[in-house]
Amino acid sequence: MIAVVDYGMGNLHSVRHALEAIGASVLVTQRGEDLRRADRIVLPGVGAFAECMKNLRSCGLLPALEEEVLEKGKPFLGICLGLQVLASEGEEQGRHPGLGWVPGVVRRFEFSDTRFRVPHIGWNSITPKQDSTLFQGLGSNPDFYFVHSYCLFPEDPTWIAASCDYGVQFSAAILHRNIFATQFHPEKSQRNGLRLLENFASWRP
Repeated sequence: MIAVVDYGMGNLHSVRHALEAIGASVLVTQRGEDLRRADRIVLPGVGAFAECMKNLRSCGLLPALEEEVLEKGKPFLGICLGLQVLASEGEEQGRHPGLGWVPGVVRRFEFSDTRFRVPHIGWNSITPKQDSTLFQGLGSNPDFYFVHSYCLFPEDPTWIAASCDYGVQFSAAILHRNIFATQFHPEKSQRNGLRLLENFASWRP
C-alpha cells in the first residue's frame, strides 16, 4: 500500500489517480498510523514552502514521517514542493527551515534573459544518471511536466539523480538511499510519469 500524505496542500487526486492507474493500492491520509502501516510514502505538494512546513507540523505528521523514512528506510517519493521541503531551508517569502533531509537551499530562479520566464511551466527534457533504476525504460532524455519558481540546490551534487536545463542547470530529481524526489510532476507527465511511478512502486532501495 502507498500512503499519499494529505497536509492540506497539493494535487492529491491527480497523484492518487496516477498511482491507481499503475495498479497500486493507495490511501490518501493525514494519520501517522497509516504512514506506519504503508509500504511506501508519497509527499506531493503545490504552494508555498513555509505554509507546507506549517501544515505538516500542525497535522502532527512529522514524527511519523521521520520514523518511517529516516529511521526505518521506507521508500519515499516527494513531488514538486514535496521535494523542496526536504531541504535545509527555503528562501520563498523569507528564509524558512525545511525538513533538513537533504542538506541544501531552495532558491528562486533569477534570469536576465527574458526568454526564460518564472514560473517555469511546461514540458522539459531531463538528463537522468545512467545508473538510476528509477528512470529505467525512459531513455536518456525523457520529457516531464514542470510548474515551479524555486528549485533545490543540494550541498552534495552526488544526490542529484537527474538534471534539467532551463537557463541554468537545476536539480530535476534527488536520490539518496530510500529518499527519491522530483521537481517535475510525474502525475501530469503522461506515459513517462506513469513509468516512473511504476519504477518507484517496485523500487527496493
